[in-house]
Amino acid sequence: MSQPILLQELRSSPVIAEKDTRIYYIKPPVIIYGILFPVFFFLAFGLGKQLLPYVLVPGLVVMTLFFTSSSVGPLVTPWERNARTYERLLATPVSVFSLLLGDVLAGIIFGLAISLVSLALGFIFFAARVAHPFLLAGGMFFSSLCFSSLGVLLSSPATEAPSKAIMLSALVRFPLIFISGIFVPLENLPYWGKLIAPISPLTYTTDIIRYSLYEVRFYPSYLSMAAILAFSLGFFSLALKVHQRNLAKGI
Repeated sequence: MSQPILLQELRSSPVIAEKDTRIYYIKPPVIIYGILFPVFFFLAFGLGKQLLPYVLVPGLVVMTLFFTSSSVGPLVTPWERNARTYERLLATPVSVFSLLLGDVLAGIIFGLAISLVSLALGFIFFAARVAHPFLLAGGMFFSSLCFSSLGVLLSSPATEAPSKAIMLSALVRFPLIFISGIFVPLENLPYWGKLIAPISPLTYTTDIIRYSLYEVRFYPSYLSMAAILAFSLGFFSLALKVHQRNLAKGI
């Protein structure tokens, strides 16, 4: 990709993100599955179990960041396919890369904005303090990039039914939550839990945020950040490949 074409691609993506922000943030499925669901889900598992603040606060932030960042992507493509705007967008000077990157940017903005509210609640009600601000900011940003890229990947199967996209995303997201050490710290997991936890990107996000706030961690921070970036690249690359294949097949 030459430099002028790359610049055009990068200029198109914020426009796509602005469109997603204006149209899709207020859709009921995005609000329910992106904001309300993670809060109630976490409360159902967290209340009454006397979780320590270093487990409770990072868990709430990670859950909110995960669900909000990944809630927009799976629904945008089905909605646009149903409205026949997906093909019209690609008929303009907008490539699949720009379209998906714009969807990822929309997920990042949505995820960071809502998760900052969860973080503020931790400061107010649980006296959380930021021990490593730059690590916290970088961890939240790149984790939001990772989760938003996962959301775009979950939109890859060619479908015009948002309900099918929601079912697919639920089948993927819930297992990632339960094996990530959000509710049980990694050091307290059984041996088999420590073996499967690394396959979830939430594991590394949780570890980074816990260390940023409470200086408690299981993995070195550089390893967690590298893993998050690797997941991000993998999710986005696979999403791009599947979307391009679907278009080539006329799906």
